[in-house]
Amino acid sequence: MSLDAVIFDPLLPFWLMGALALAMLAVLVFAVFRRLTGWPYRGFALVCVFLALLNPSLKTEERQAKADIVIVVVDRSSSQMLSDRAAQTQAALAHVTQQLADRPGTEMRLVEVEDAAGPGGSEVMSALAQVLSETARDRIAGAIVISDGQIHDTEFAPKLPAPLHLLLTGQPRDWDRRLVVKNAPGFAILGEPITLTLLVEDQGAAPQAAFADLILSVDGGPEQRYQIPVNREVEVDVSLGHGGINILQFSTPDMSGELTDRNNAAVVQINALRDRLRVLLVSGVPHPGERTWRNLLKSDSNVDLVHFTILRPPEKRDGVPVTELSLIAFPTRELFLEKIGEFDLIVFDRYKRRGLLPTEYFESITNYVRQGGAVLVAAGPDYAGANSLYRSPLGAILPGRPTSRVFEEPITPKVTEFGLKHPVSESLERFAPDIGWGRWLRQIEVETTSGQVLMTGRGESPLLIVDRVGEGRVALLASDHAWLWDRGYEGGGPQAELLRRVAHWSMKEPDLEEEALLAQPMESGLLVMRRSLTEGSLAPLEITKPNGTQLTIALQPVAPGRYEAEIVSEDLGLYRLGSGDLEIVAALGPAAPREFVQTIATDRVMASILAKINGGALALSEGLPKFRNIRNGRPSHGRGWIGLVSREAYVVQGVEIGQFLPAWVYLIFASLGLLAGWLREGRWGK
Repeated sequence: MSLDAVIFDPLLPFWLMGALALAMLAVLVFAVFRRLTGWPYRGFALVCVFLALLNPSLKTEERQAKADIVIVVVDRSSSQMLSDRAAQTQAALAHVTQQLADRPGTEMRLVEVEDAAGPGGSEVMSALAQVLSETARDRIAGAIVISDGQIHDTEFAPKLPAPLHLLLTGQPRDWDRRLVVKNAPGFAILGEPITLTLLVEDQGAAPQAAFADLILSVDGGPEQRYQIPVNREVEVDVSLGHGGINILQFSTPDMSGELTDRNNAAVVQINALRDRLRVLLVSGVPHPGERTWRNLLKSDSNVDLVHFTILRPPEKRDGVPVTELSLIAFPTRELFLEKIGEFDLIVFDRYKRRGLLPTEYFESITNYVRQGGAVLVAAGPDYAGANSLYRSPLGAILPGRPTSRVFEEPITPKVTEFGLKHPVSESLERFAPDIGWGRWLRQIEVETTSGQVLMTGRGESPLLIVDRVGEGRVALLASDHAWLWDRGYEGGGPQAELLRRVAHWSMKEPDLEEEALLAQPMESGLLVMRRSLTEGSLAPLEITKPNGTQLTIALQPVAPGRYEAEIVSEDLGLYRLGSGDLEIVAALGPAAPREFVQTIATDRVMASILAKINGGALALSEGLPKFRNIRNGRPSHGRGWIGLVSREAYVVQGVEIGQFLPAWVYLIFASLGLLAGWLREGRWGK
């Protein structure tokens, strides 16, 4: 393609050419005013001279036409797989491809959009903006989106220089039901009911229904069934059965004819916390470690501490009246008999029998442990004597029998091979200073009668023993010098961490259970962790995916007592995991991904975008549209058709500039003008 145009390159500066033009115009006006008969011919000569000074040239361009570009964005997200939308999408894409192939000078840019990473969603506008940034805007004839209209990045809609059209998939008869949890706290008090607001919502052309079935299960346990009204918020009271993470799954049965059941369930994870951990600290002989226990328990704002201590033993004779020893009588009977069940843990710190606590009190404590309570004994020299707690009814549940020997010498605590697996003592080594743990200066020799030895001291003698008794738990620390670690003696050690773990294990904290199955989400799926004290191989991990697929994988050892397995999956929803007798439920992403929150096809989401750039939406259920060429700014869509702008873009491949007329031609024409003017004013005029 070529194009000719005349351009000017004056021989004099523009200001001088302007002045010269004014002067010539003044001369012509003067000639007309004086009625000189030859003024047209002389004026012609002046114009020829002026044109010669303008130096006109002829420019010839070689142009190559460029094809119009139509951007086609195909939504391949999960909601586009519902019902017959995938078939509609393929048919529409084939039709658009054929129509653009038949349109002369048109190039199609195809972009297919999958589910976005993370929570998912259709990021159609982001994909369109990306393609637009890589395309010459003067060649864009239009853009076409094939989608159900449920896109999730409208804020990133680009400004197009041509119309944008939506070819809407879906059917007018589509309907769907979804379950929504309106308010779900991240934390709750164990044992107290929490109120959740639920909504069962019918979308689209749903059949009339007044009520819907609601199924609730906690951690995959027994199902609880309710009937709740449809399209109305209702409140449901739920009680959490154990501390730690509780996974609540709400669901409503799949209805015949609805688009999907992926949004018929909702998963809520709530961390159940004890209201207040009530601890009874019973101290005997005052010693430096007594403050360590008190500070440890008082530092936790979630602990209510009751401290029973003996500051004046009964055998002391100083003549002070008993009525002046305290303001009120200590409520021992109330604590150890009537309200003992309200405590989560009882700690005996260097306590020995002195006759202050009757035998029935120790029997009450023993029954309290068997029924689910916890006792921790920090033994001092008195544990080896005749008044030892072991020689009370409490000895029936204590895991270590004293030999009456007390080692008054430096000892270095050491975690046993079994202790490396137990959650109370595992990985304690990482808290050791560079020079190792500091030594303790006293140990009570005991013989293990039950339970597991987690730490040893002098000559492999048990130092820390834990045991389960009935429904409760007991721990025995055969030394009263753990406080040396707290003071940094010889570098110190993890005193606070050790005592905290012992206390919280005794109170059945879920994070310190010996047999546990845990799962945490990661980028590629789920990381499953198994903690076990069992020797030998473990039962494999049995997995049930959200879509019902079942598979079994082996757990690999990663540390003593710890095993892991990685589940690589992109399926979002609820996973049921089991290994041996342990079963848990884990949620990967939301139970209903973003694509299934709103599933009914609609053009309302993109309506404002289409209106701004002169675009339109056509439902594919009404047929495939025809294509028309339109001028920019004209109506771009109508019943059964959509319009594309003809851009007529081109690329200049070469430019040739030549002289319009030779200089001697201007000279001849100017001379002829002057000659004609002279003749007209002279001989011809007569």
